[in-house]
Formats: sequence, C-alpha cells, structure tokens
Amino acid sequence: MRVYARILAAGFRTQSRYLPAAFAGLLANATFGLLKSGILLTLVDDGGGEIAGYTAGTMAAYVWLSQGLLGSVNIWSLPGSAERIKSGAIAVDFLRPVDVQLAGIADDVGRGVFALIPRGLPSVGVGVLVVGMAMPAQVLPYVLGAVSLLLGIALSHSLAYLLGTAGFWLVEIRGLQVLYMGVSGLLTGLMTPVWLFPDWLKVIALATPFPAVMMYPIDVLSGRTTGADALWLIAAQAGWLALALAAGQVATRLGRRKLEVQGG
Repeated sequence: MRVYARILAAGFRTQSRYLPAAFAGLLANATFGLLKSGILLTLVDDGGGEIAGYTAGTMAAYVWLSQGLLGSVNIWSLPGSAERIKSGAIAVDFLRPVDVQLAGIADDVGRGVFALIPRGLPSVGVGVLVVGMAMPAQVLPYVLGAVSLLLGIALSHSLAYLLGTAGFWLVEIRGLQVLYMGVSGLLTGLMTPVWLFPDWLKVIALATPFPAVMMYPIDVLSGRTTGADALWLIAAQAGWLALALAAGQVATRLGRRKLEVQGG
C-alpha cells in the first residue's frame, strides 16, 4: 500500500503544475454555477420557497458544491490507461511490479484531490460570497463529508478505468465515452439533484453507482443527510467502490489474456 500512496502523492504533485488550467476551470465553474443558481433558485421560489426538501439555502449549497467537485471527479474523460491500451503501451505496464488498475486509479485520485485546492474550494467560496449557502454548523457533517468526498472521487475514477478497459475488445471507444458522459452527467446529479427526478428515473438512478459519485457526497457535506442516513450513504459508496474495483480487476485480467501487441 505504501507504493500506491506514493503514486497518489505523485499524482497530487503532477496536477499542481497545471495551475493556469485550474484557474480556467474555476472561471468556468463560477460562470455555470451562477447560471445554475439562477435557474434552480427560481424553481424553488416558484415552489413556494421549498421543493423536494430544498430551500433556497440548501439548493445553493447543492449548486456550488456540485460545481466545486467538477475538477475532482471524472465523469467526462477516459483515463490515461485507455490510450495505453489502444497503443499497446499497456503491455509495458503489465511488466511493472504494481497492479495496473490500482496504480492508475491512485494517480488519478491524487490529481483529483489536488484540484479541490485551486478549483473546488474557491468555487464554493464564490457561492458563499455571491449567493449564500445553508451549511451545517456542527463539525461531524464535515468529517463525514470529507470521507464521502474521497469515496466519490475514487469511485468516479474507478468507473472511468472500467470504461477504458473496453479498449481491450473494441478498436474505438469514443462512442462509449460520449454515451457515458451523457448518462453520468444526468444520474450523478450534476444537472439537477437526483431527488427532483420523476419517481421512475429516480429508481433507475439509485440502482446505479452514479449518485454515489456526486449526489451522496453533496448531501452528506451540506448536512442535508445526517446521522445514520449519512452513514448509510457512505456505506453505499464503499460498496459501489468495491464492486467497481472488482469489475475492473476482472476486466483487466480478461483483457490481458486477449491483448496482442504488434511490432517490436
């Protein structure tokens, strides 16, 4: 585990070299956060000051926490391992004395954790200063929220890795990537809280790991879900993470048996 901790730290340091990109992402987060705030807060006002348990303050917390997570969770892009599978360079990775899946995810999680500093926290700060947010006054929600946040980041990169393993069997997986972007963008709760979905869509969403990537951490960190319910959400996240890692291991081993690399 010490090796993977060092890989995670290396990913953290690597991402720290891209501060201009982080600041550009912060600007995008703030812009779209203001747009989302305007739309969703109007929805709350039209609902008489509350909708599906959200008040103006808790809805603002949802908006800006979700914007702050965008640089840390991966619901958009393929991991670096996907390109290495396509090029055949993954064969070199298989010769290294580390687990290919865990090493790749550890590096990506390190990058995601660093993104919270120049992009995530300032995005939330914009929400606090411009719109105002209802956040808990106790310490426990923040402690549980930090655990939930790390689980969500790790789960998002584990799912992205699993998606990338499709390259062992497909020549091109960009079509799957586009489909994944659309589905995950909706079911994680990025566009609107999962709890505002129609009942049939909510059932579908909760049967997938996607709400555990973003919606659950937001609920725990904002104090919307507390006590035993918060622990239940964290347990669900841990369960989905274990399943994603197990599926990634199976896909990697099956893909390794099938892999053929042409040339010298």
